[in-house]
Amino acid sequence: MEDRVDVRLGDTAQITCIFLTEDGPGGNIIQWFYVTRTGEKQRIYYLESGMSYPEKGTPFSDRISVNGTGATGEVVLTIDDVQLKDEVEFICIVKSLTDGTAEGRTKLRVFQAPAPPTIVGAQKGISINEDTLSKIGTCEVKNGYPKPNITWYKDKTPIRSSLEEVRVSPSITTESSGLYSVKSELSMKVIKEDADALFSCEITYFAPGGETLMVETSPINITVYYPHTALKMWVESPKGQIKEGDNVVIHCSGDGNNPYTSFSINSKQTLSSDSSELVLENVTRLNSGEYVCTALDMESFNEITENITVFVNYLEDVVIKPEKIIEVPQGEEGQATCNAMSSLPTQTSWFKNGEEVAKGHTLILNDATFDTAGTYVCVVTAQEVEGLERIGTLRVYIQGKPEILPPVSTEIEESMDTTVDLNCYVRGYPYPTVTWSTSEGESLPAAPETETDDGVLSTVSVKVTGDVIVFCNATSSLGEDSMAFNIKAIKPQTDNPSETLKKEGSGVIIAVIIICILLLAILGSVLYFLYKKGKICGRSGKQDLSKGKAGKDNIVVEMKSDNTEEAVLLGVNGEKQLQ
Repeated sequence: MEDRVDVRLGDTAQITCIFLTEDGPGGNIIQWFYVTRTGEKQRIYYLESGMSYPEKGTPFSDRISVNGTGATGEVVLTIDDVQLKDEVEFICIVKSLTDGTAEGRTKLRVFQAPAPPTIVGAQKGISINEDTLSKIGTCEVKNGYPKPNITWYKDKTPIRSSLEEVRVSPSITTESSGLYSVKSELSMKVIKEDADALFSCEITYFAPGGETLMVETSPINITVYYPHTALKMWVESPKGQIKEGDNVVIHCSGDGNNPYTSFSINSKQTLSSDSSELVLENVTRLNSGEYVCTALDMESFNEITENITVFVNYLEDVVIKPEKIIEVPQGEEGQATCNAMSSLPTQTSWFKNGEEVAKGHTLILNDATFDTAGTYVCVVTAQEVEGLERIGTLRVYIQGKPEILPPVSTEIEESMDTTVDLNCYVRGYPYPTVTWSTSEGESLPAAPETETDDGVLSTVSVKVTGDVIVFCNATSSLGEDSMAFNIKAIKPQTDNPSETLKKEGSGVIIAVIIICILLLAILGSVLYFLYKKGKICGRSGKQDLSKGKAGKDNIVVEMKSDNTEEAVLLGVNGEKQLQ
C-alpha cells in the first residue's frame, strides 16, 4: 500500500490494498480498519468468501465502498465526500488460511486551498521620530488546510524579524469547520526611505501531490513623516524683478513632511506670518530687506532657518524744469528738462499728440512757431521692469501777435431769415481778445471763447436778413488782426398768378374727365349684366313688346337698331316697351 494518499476536501479518495496469496478465491478474509485519535483500531469493512459487510455506526458507514473480492490480489477502499476528520491512517488486514495474516497502512491527507489573502496598511502616518516599533500593516488569509504560511516583503525583499528593528506577529485561528485562518502583523522602526517603499505579503500553502502554491497580495504604501533638514525660500509672485506697488508673495518650504512643524516668516520691518507664506501688499522700497523663515519641529523641538533678500525697485515722480509751463517768443529757442530718480537705468522720451518728438532728458524747441505750442508729455521708463514708468506734462506757449487762420472760404451764400455760424480761429499768446462786428458798425454777441494749444476759437451766430459783411477782430498786447466774412442773402422765388390759374384750370379739367370715365364704366357694367340675364332683345328670342307701359317711376333707355325703324324702351326691370 502507498504511504499516503492526498485528496482535496469534499473529493473522493481511493486507497488500494494489494496482496499475494496461494489461496484461491474465497480463501481470504480482508478487513479495513482506521486508527482513531486515541490510537485505537476501528474496523469499518469486512470481506469474506465474496461477501462484504460494512461496519455500522462508524464515521465512514455511509460513505465507503470496496471494489473487488480479493480474487485478483487487489481491493480498493473508496471514501466519498472526504472531510477533515477523515485525515487518519487506514489499515488493510488480509488473513489467509495457508499464509497467515498480513497488513498494510496508508495515511489519508486532506487539503483545502485558502481564500485570497488581504492586506491592510497603517491608516495614520508614521513618524521616524517614534521610539517604539510602528505598525506597518496586517495580512490575513482564511480557511486553508493545512495551515497556510505568511511572508512579508519590502520592495520584493523578504522581511526577517529583528528584536529592535522588525517584529512579525502571527496568529492562527481554527474555524468551526476545522480550517485554519492566519493573520500576520508587521511592525518596524521606519526610516525616511520607507516613504517610497512598497510592502506586500506572500501566502504559501500545500496542495495534493506535495505541491506548494503561492499567492501574493497587491503592494501597499505607508505615509512616513520625517522632519525638515533644510528649507527653501522664494518669491512666488511676481515673477522677475519687484517694483513699488506690486503685491509680493513669499513662500517657504522644507525637505520634510512632518505635519507637526510650525512655520513663520519674519523681517526687520516687523512684518511676520505664522505660516509658510507671507503676502506683502502694495510694496514700497521700505519693504526691501532680509526675510527669515523658521521651521520648528513640535515633536523634537528642533529649529532650522533660511533667509531671502527682497529688493523693491522704484522710480520716483518726474521732475520737469521749468515746472508745468514754458513761454517761448515766436522765432526763438526754448528748453526744458525731465528727470526721475530710480534704482534702475532709465530712458526718457518726449511726446506730443501721441507722437514721439524727442529722446533724452532735454527738450529743445528751435525757431519756435505757433505749431510748436501745445502739451508735451515726458515719459521716464525703467525698461528692466515691465510697467515701471512715470509721466509728467509741460505746457508750451508761443508768444506772438494775433494771427487769424483763414477758413476754406469767406464768401457765404445763405437763404433769407436763416442763421449762419461763423468760426474765427486765432493763434497767438497772450491769448487775444476776439470781437465781432458788421459793415454797418453793429457789434455781434459771440459765444464764450475756447482756448486751444496755440490760441482761441470764437464762434458767432448771424441771422441773414440781407447782404452783410461780418468782421472778426483779434487784439492782444502784441498786436491785432482781422478777417471779413461776406454773406450774400438768397431771396426765395415766387410763382406767376396767370400760370397758377392755368395750373388750377388744368386740374379741374382732368378731374371732370376722370369722373366721366367712371360713369361710363358703371353704365357699361349694368348693360352687360342685363344682357347676361336675357333682358335685352336678341338674347332669348322674340318677346311681347305690348306688355304694359312704363310707369312714371321707371327709368327708360332707348335702344335703336340699324335693321329696324322700331325703337325699344327698356325699364330697369328688364321689360321692353315700344316707343
